Amino acid sequence: MMPYMMTFKLDKLFFGAGFSLAVVSSLVFGGDEKTLRASALGDSYLGEFYRVDELSSTSPGVLIRHETLDEHQSLNRAADNIRLLYTSTEGLFAEDIVAVSGALFIPRGTPPEGGWPLLGWAHGTVGIADICSPSYNGRQQRDETYLNHWLANGYAVVASDYQGLGTQGTHPYLATRPAAYSNLDIIRAVQSAAFPVSNTIVMIGQSQGAAAAIATVGHAPEYAPELDIQGLVATGAPYFSAEGIAAIQETRPKDAVDPRLGYNFLALSMLGLIDPEFVLEDYVSADVLPVAMAVTDTCYVDMKKLVKRELVTYNKAFKKSPEKVLTEAFRRMEYPTLKLSAPAFFGIGGKDINTPPRMQQALVTSACVAGSRVRAHFYPSATHGSIVNGSTEESSQFIASVFAGEEIIGNCNELPF
Repeated sequence: MMPYMMTFKLDKLFFGAGFSLAVVSSLVFGGDEKTLRASALGDSYLGEFYRVDELSSTSPGVLIRHETLDEHQSLNRAADNIRLLYTSTEGLFAEDIVAVSGALFIPRGTPPEGGWPLLGWAHGTVGIADICSPSYNGRQQRDETYLNHWLANGYAVVASDYQGLGTQGTHPYLATRPAAYSNLDIIRAVQSAAFPVSNTIVMIGQSQGAAAAIATVGHAPEYAPELDIQGLVATGAPYFSAEGIAAIQETRPKDAVDPRLGYNFLALSMLGLIDPEFVLEDYVSADVLPVAMAVTDTCYVDMKKLVKRELVTYNKAFKKSPEKVLTEAFRRMEYPTLKLSAPAFFGIGGKDINTPPRMQQALVTSACVAGSRVRAHFYPSATHGSIVNGSTEESSQFIASVFAGEEIIGNCNELPF
């Protein structure tokens, strides 16, 4: 296990990070309280690149080091595949500077004057374990196809792993401010280094990453006002309003095996970071507790398989409903504002069962009411996964128009649902 970063608040980020002392120490950290104090849920040693014993800068957005990605971590349409380590502001409590990892992909050819137009990619759910970080573990085929599409069309792509994924400390899953700070600071890092990228940025994101991208645009005016974020593309975006949560609950049977329970276990890990009174076994049954604790070293794709193999249902998983205690976690998943400073493209899949259409439609409607310029597109046959590449024809036109400086006309008065 890696030592826990001393810049974090040990009392907040530790005794809250792992559910109960007894469960974490026995299942994760070997039952030793000293080890518990020195380690974080999901941490593992990925190599010296990801390790920082002492930060050389106390400012966010500073490049610490970079190196070439391995082949399985690279994109085949990129001329340069670069792993990055940089400084960022810890986003849950916003008091400390931490190291965050990520990647930069440079297209082939000669960059235009001003550098390759820069896209900030915010990835979807991969898990909370360091081994799941995309710069280390690589990317699923869907995302490789998507990012290669942008590279082939002359865009550079910068992609944060997010706080705590790959680097020390527990990843605060779905908390929007930590992800936003990670995104904003990786943009700062690459733009202040010698990489041939533009000053103008468009954020793109899917699922957890769609929320991160929206929050990035929302936090930018206050946290990073020097950055020129001109647009946003979000597909499969969650919205943890009362209506959004109700939409999810309607699609989640409590008496059937549901692989999406992996989301629940990941969300509970984030709750532990912010509520030192939270004890996992108060809610999760003894039979399912090992499955819930598997988030510490199991990526989401394998969490789904584990839930199916162990025949886990909601009723089997929870001896007491966690819905009430999750309220505080949902607050950390909210957006800082829905009056966005840049035009936003939303792609909604009609067959999305992870972030149901009703949830996404409520988000779009709220953004419209708040005064954002929204281009919403509804794809009746698209799923949570297929919406990513299934929306590129329209999102490509949107992004090209943004970088060309063309006026983006919203369709809030004629929403397609």
